[in-house]
Amino acid sequence: MGFNKMGGFGGGMNMQNMIKQAQRMQVDMERKKQELAQTELIGASGGGMVEVVITGGGEIKAVRIKKEAVDDDDVEMLEDLIMAAIKDAQTKAQNLNKETLGALGGM
Repeated sequence: MGFNKMGGFGGGMNMQNMIKQAQRMQVDMERKKQELAQTELIGASGGGMVEVVITGGGEIKAVRIKKEAVDDDDVEMLEDLIMAAIKDAQTKAQNLNKETLGALGGM
């Protein structure tokens, strides 16, 4: 049982194969990140009265507010609904990122 020139790792993966595997993982990670950036998720609050569309990359794309949510006498409620929908959308994006990139060691 001898050591090879690469520091004692005999028989298994050589350094070139390890580098190739790391490069493939990096390419796969970048591809997954691009897919996430294009994936749209919807966060909602108030039973769907307010919706926020966000990408898996965290970019807010749209805010949708149903007329019933707009009350001139209670603007604070609408603000709370918007914040809740944003937080819901962000949580969904974070969970998708963990699910997608976590297996690759990216999160």
